Amino acid sequence: MEDVIRKPSSYFNDKSQDVIRVNERIRADSVRVISPDGEQLGIMTMPVALERAKGYGMDLVEVSPKAEPPVCRIMEFGKYKYEKSKRLHQAKKKQTTIVLKEIKFRPKTDEHDYQFKLKHIRRFLEAKNKVKVVIFFRGREIIHKDKGLAILARVREEVADIGTPENEPRLEGRTMIMMMGPNH
Repeated sequence: MEDVIRKPSSYFNDKSQDVIRVNERIRADSVRVISPDGEQLGIMTMPVALERAKGYGMDLVEVSPKAEPPVCRIMEFGKYKYEKSKRLHQAKKKQTTIVLKEIKFRPKTDEHDYQFKLKHIRRFLEAKNKVKVVIFFRGREIIHKDKGLAILARVREEVADIGTPENEPRLEGRTMIMMMGPNH
């Protein structure tokens, strides 16, 4: 007996919900037809609807397959696809992505290093990114949680003009974490 590995149907680029049926690919017996200028032409059988579309020199495109009977529009399908892709591209352009940046401190972080990291936090917040401020405790430093809280309080105070903390500092294992977001 031979072992056969079957791939799931999604493996073969199955986009069943994104498929737009055009002309002969429309499966319904009768359809409601809309003309290119938006006028309803009524319910027709498929051969009659296809003849109408060819009379206009355009395609018959199924716009609402779940309706009873399905609604089809006479239009130029290539132009429709192009305009749809342009709309998606415009929507993607206006989308904003928020990046999470992480800055690590230690309870024994020196003043120069602190100022250097603070500049980075300010730069990230000015660029409208979120910042995860982390205090990492090693070994017995964990007993000095108050030093970690003091560093986080100082960071919060010094960047209050451009950023606000999204939550209170919390201890997770050997790390103390505070999330900061840009002011709106």
